[in-house]
Amino acid sequence: MLYLSNFYFPSGDREFDFFNNLQRRCFNTYYPFQVLPQKALTELSFEPITILYGGNGSGKTTVLNIIAEKLRLQRDTLYNRTNFFEDYTRLCDYDLEGEISSDSRIVTSDDVFDFMLNLRTINAGVDRHREELYDEYQNMKRAKFQMQSLEDYDRLKKMNSARSRTQSRYVREHNAANVREHSNGESAFQYCTDKITEDGLYLLDEPENSLSPQRQQELVKFIEDSTRFFGCQFVIATHSPFLLAMQDAKVYDMDCTPVQVRRWTELGNVRTYYEFFKKHEEEFKNEKY
Repeated sequence: MLYLSNFYFPSGDREFDFFNNLQRRCFNTYYPFQVLPQKALTELSFEPITILYGGNGSGKTTVLNIIAEKLRLQRDTLYNRTNFFEDYTRLCDYDLEGEISSDSRIVTSDDVFDFMLNLRTINAGVDRHREELYDEYQNMKRAKFQMQSLEDYDRLKKMNSARSRTQSRYVREHNAANVREHSNGESAFQYCTDKITEDGLYLLDEPENSLSPQRQQELVKFIEDSTRFFGCQFVIATHSPFLLAMQDAKVYDMDCTPVQVRRWTELGNVRTYYEFFKKHEEEFKNEKY
């Protein structure tokens, strides 16, 4: 499915005109201005799966944030949104093929990291409360108590509960269960796939982070199936060869100036992997599985 067909960024001349009209000129940063003109990037056209490839500082994350901001997509985590972001996106434009659903969103590595930290924070709170309940149980078992008013009723219930139950049962009944924690890779995969529903536009910023090669291939299958069967469109920033090799994906090489569409096998990162394994080819041939 195609929702976003084209996106237009301001040219170097339009950025120049903007700065000429600025009243104040002393700023620490003009980001996201002065990034994409260096790549001669003024327009992107999209397929159901479009990939932005490039190394650190290539601008691929900047592009995703600009698109997400312009389209007002959902996001869970704050990002490097300077005072100039609104001015910049006002100069951008886009073409749509279909209405973008309210479930559409951008998913970043920071989202996944915050998700994992929140799970650990919740569980730390549960663990602290459990220790408090152990102490409470012992105190209630030994307490001598006589109800004086209705205000004492809750304490009386706890005391009776402690005296009629084992410590482990008392704690289980009065404490929330821990949220199940997964490995970083499992949590990253779960977070990403949980956020993607049917009929939406999804921007994914380096979703391969924390994922093993096997998990990356599972993610590839999930993305391809979501596109083919569930009406989704994806724009993905990545340098993972597993994602770059996705079937029918349109790949922009943002390490080039100007930015251009290339086959995934031509990309520098992929060629590095290829040459490495080619160099060790004989070792693989001699390996017994």
